[in-house]
Amino acid sequence: MLITAFDKFTTLDYPNHLACIIFTGGCNLRCSYCHNAEMVLPKMLSKIDYTIPFETVLNFLESRIGMLDGVVICGGEPTVQYDLPDRIDDIKALGFKVKLDTNGTNPSMLAKLLEKNCLDYVAMDLKDSFPYRKQLVGVNVDQEKIKKSIDLVKNSGIDYEFRSTILPAFHTLETLKKMGEIIKGAKKWSLQRFRNKKTLDEIFGGMGEFKGSEMDFLRSQLGEYAEVIEVR
Repeated sequence: MLITAFDKFTTLDYPNHLACIIFTGGCNLRCSYCHNAEMVLPKMLSKIDYTIPFETVLNFLESRIGMLDGVVICGGEPTVQYDLPDRIDDIKALGFKVKLDTNGTNPSMLAKLLEKNCLDYVAMDLKDSFPYRKQLVGVNVDQEKIKKSIDLVKNSGIDYEFRSTILPAFHTLETLKKMGEIIKGAKKWSLQRFRNKKTLDEIFGGMGEFKGSEMDFLRSQLGEYAEVIEVR
């Protein structure tokens, strides 16, 4: 597993749990609004002087047994790491719960993780209505794989949420309703406000953001699609 960063404590990233965060390097998307370009782009990954050995993470976790509840694995895109199931097994052997953040493009890996009971929580991105616009995600995306991942998550029997970073230039109320139809009946849908301070594509750095009141309005219009609609 390629680990590019490690946050030793968070109260925000795993709902109702004290956790740490593993950031994996590499991603199969190139989302223009991504704020983690250094964990996505090969040319930036190649400049990293020091990656974190997994053994270092395990040693830390052993010292936090009884103090932390779980581990969040995000990226980049964690499911591109071929040894992800084995590394999660190592983490769970210490008694920690595991939350996975994923873009949903790799349903075969997601299915393997769920079948092995590796996961306790999944947060899956829903980036657009179908088909995903290349201007947003940077590559062509197989929407059937996204649909399969959505079904896997909804029928997993574990806690989960869908997450959408929304931009005024792309996510109208009509677009969001189309997105809602894709995940209709979900437990939770989190709407995340786009921040233009740091973006993979510099052009997106000058784009407008939704105001808090606008986010609240959008939430009020989307209640039919999930049991809980949350604004972040």
